[in-house]
Amino acid sequence: MDDGTEQQNWDDESGAVLRAVGRQLKAWRESAGLRQAELGTAIGYSEELVSSVERGRRAPKDVYLQRADDVLGAGGKIIAMQRDVVEVRYPKKVRDLAKLEAEAVELGAFNSSVVQGLLQTEDYARALFRMRRPLYTEDVIEREVGARMARQDIVDKTKALPVFSFVQDEVTLRRPVGGRMVQRKQLERLLEVGQFRNVEIQVMPTGREEHAGLTGGFRIFKLQSGATLGYSEVLHFTRLIPEPREVQFLEMQYGSIRAQALTPRESLALIEKVLGDT
Repeated sequence: MDDGTEQQNWDDESGAVLRAVGRQLKAWRESAGLRQAELGTAIGYSEELVSSVERGRRAPKDVYLQRADDVLGAGGKIIAMQRDVVEVRYPKKVRDLAKLEAEAVELGAFNSSVVQGLLQTEDYARALFRMRRPLYTEDVIEREVGARMARQDIVDKTKALPVFSFVQDEVTLRRPVGGRMVQRKQLERLLEVGQFRNVEIQVMPTGREEHAGLTGGFRIFKLQSGATLGYSEVLHFTRLIPEPREVQFLEMQYGSIRAQALTPRESLALIEKVLGDT
């Protein structure tokens, strides 16, 4: 049964946000003249859960906040806290990555083993997390998938910025992660996003003799401040690369990869061909 909250080991940033949300909920409850048990009864949860939320020990889910907003007559002010609560549910490394993506005016990414996270369908992402070792619990899988899908809000066909450049190894198109139907939907998603005016998708053919990306995938962020950062991930370990000299090497490598890959138009044609063969 869903108790309307989520409990886990919060990092300092998440804990601070949840304690602030809890104080606001307590203030609204006291202003309405209700005890914790009375609020719990009114919104369908126990006094213990209401207490845990107000102390910042549990993260209230959307339904909890919506019911509390109605009962306490907050006029949408409690519901407005949903975004803050949703964001802190995600792992810190995901929040940090999302901040970088939000600050970027240009983002380049090369992926050699799986489809880039900003391009993944929900089913594809879920299949990847199910393959992780050691095994994730179902709750963790859903949390990770939710975080990945939320990050994709920045890939929007109506926007001019940021500008995206993705290079995918051909093997990432042909590997049937999650099964054939999941693969087909993923290929269709690539074809859809590849039509966005601020997105270029390129494919590095398997048959290329020269391939500057054999050392693995990475990302490059060009930020609004003018700074350029690199980002790499190996297994479960991530590394932010701020040193200008190292970033320069990554930019040179990415330039070579893009030059060796198919053009965006050729790449979409290849993706469509793989879809037809799948």
